Amino acid sequence: MPKFVSYDGTEISYRDFGRGKPLVCIPGGPGRAAVYLGDLAGLDETRRLIQLDLRGVGESASGQDPAAQEVGNLVEDVEALRRHLGLDQFDLLAHSAGSVLAVLYAASHPDRLSSLLLITPGLGAVGIAVTEQDLAAKLERHAAEPWYPHARAGLERIAAGDLSLEAFAASRPVFYSRWDAEAQAHATLGTDPRYQPARERYFANYEVDPMTVRVDLKAVKSPVLLYGGGLDPMVTPAMLDEAKLVFSDVQVAVDLDASHFPWVDRPATFAARLTEFLS
Repeated sequence: MPKFVSYDGTEISYRDFGRGKPLVCIPGGPGRAAVYLGDLAGLDETRRLIQLDLRGVGESASGQDPAAQEVGNLVEDVEALRRHLGLDQFDLLAHSAGSVLAVLYAASHPDRLSSLLLITPGLGAVGIAVTEQDLAAKLERHAAEPWYPHARAGLERIAAGDLSLEAFAASRPVFYSRWDAEAQAHATLGTDPRYQPARERYFANYEVDPMTVRVDLKAVKSPVLLYGGGLDPMVTPAMLDEAKLVFSDVQVAVDLDASHFPWVDRPATFAARLTEFLS
């Protein structure tokens, strides 16, 4: 895998494949290697995908300072990647928890983005979170599944602050439209006990004022896509409707039949919508 040297001398790796204009991709998790993004439902046919592995994940080194793995500080790694690639402006895609990093980058470097795509995004940086009522309603659709009690328990452990890989793995079935063989195989991609420190440090000491971020994001003049799944228990259409007020030039797309990984659940729909937006 190619690597670059970030601001503090730490070597960071990334996946680089496809053809066309670069699309830099930030994975979620947190603490999950970008391999789980795959080819984003064939988006590599029209785009060169640059998929970043954050510090301490994949082949990326952790660096000497543990605080450098915190989401607010990872902004500088994204900026170092931009400089490494020689891009004045670039398209940036982020998934789930990676969207917090992407939003903080956009707030800090609004002039560097030609577009921003947030896929089933974590919206904590702008003060938006799922309500207990919406979460319960989305989970209820799985109540008859044999795996539901175990998955629900895993989700509750995460909500209580358990960032273990065991809790993460247990919760996975509720994040797909179907818990079939394809989803089960995908759920394990990019996870490894070695990445646990990165997972734990990502939101450690997280102190961001959402109102300040919202003000800073008004300087983002490039188009923004908020893409959600109607079955996603953590990122609901109502959250995306609230988030669209944050940006100056924004489109909201919701696939009602997809959940948290829409390129796995509904690849054709996902690819068509993103290709349309990027073109």
